Amino acid sequence: MLSHRYFVSILLSTGLLTSKLSLAAPLFGFGSSDNSASTTAVSNGTVTSDFLRPALFSRVAYCSSDAVQSFQCGSPCDALGSDIDVFQVGGNDGTIPMYFIAHDPSTNTIVVAHQGTDPNNLLSILNDAKFGLVDLNTTRFTAADGKGIQVHDGFQQTFERTADGVLAGVQNGLSTKNATNVLVTGHSLGAAVATLDAMFLKENLDPSVQLTTSVFGLPRVGDQAWADFVDSSLGNTLSHITNQNDPVPTVPPEFLGFVHPSNEFHITGVDSNGQATGIIACPGQDNENCSTGNDILDASVANHLGPYFDDISFGASACPA
Repeated sequence: MLSHRYFVSILLSTGLLTSKLSLAAPLFGFGSSDNSASTTAVSNGTVTSDFLRPALFSRVAYCSSDAVQSFQCGSPCDALGSDIDVFQVGGNDGTIPMYFIAHDPSTNTIVVAHQGTDPNNLLSILNDAKFGLVDLNTTRFTAADGKGIQVHDGFQQTFERTADGVLAGVQNGLSTKNATNVLVTGHSLGAAVATLDAMFLKENLDPSVQLTTSVFGLPRVGDQAWADFVDSSLGNTLSHITNQNDPVPTVPPEFLGFVHPSNEFHITGVDSNGQATGIIACPGQDNENCSTGNDILDASVANHLGPYFDDISFGASACPA
């Protein structure tokens, strides 16, 4: 598990913190977000109906490829039921983080789940360390042509390594399983790739397909134009869930031009049984009453891994199979 000290050392090595930067300042925000809209409480029923199953799939994405392919990964797989049909697994747990595509008969949904950053895998960490903004590839995202949208270099490169395979797999699943719904999910780096995936799928799937995106511990993926593009394309079908003082949703920082899309849901507390004691809906982009307002002195990398709710945590230790 990454320690607070190790997290800060990563930021120092990438130039995001310097010895002259006060650690007492709000984490990277520097007051650049002017959104302090009032939040509202989210019911346990909403968490169960909207977030629980995506979280379970995102947890399974941390299991080994063989365990996922056979869907024999112990309790993480058992929690989803025995009828899950995994029909595509890809990635190498490094420059191409593992992902899988499955059919969930309980909701007749094709599920795309991306593995997140494993701190034990240096190549994955290096993907995250590429902090520069680059132009969005409008060959893939034709609807973005002329909008001047920029995204995180490393996230876009990681997305492009699997984009064509994911699209082909989803199209195949929709056809052969006679499904009408698609869920895209992931945690950490997997959340960033899943968001890019969702935008790519939105442009390339038939409009009749119901696309839902639920991600956890999402870092900022792109600039203001990207956040607006996501909001206009995905709207309320996107949910990004953040956990307490997790530092990952606060990077890359706002002062470098990065902005979160809307529809954050922020967990304010978790009890000793791994149950969320409070979840709030955060209107608008980068709401200061939610993860954007976190202070680096309170940063907890443990919060990034969980538990989030229903005793669900992420990372290799959450699925050792």
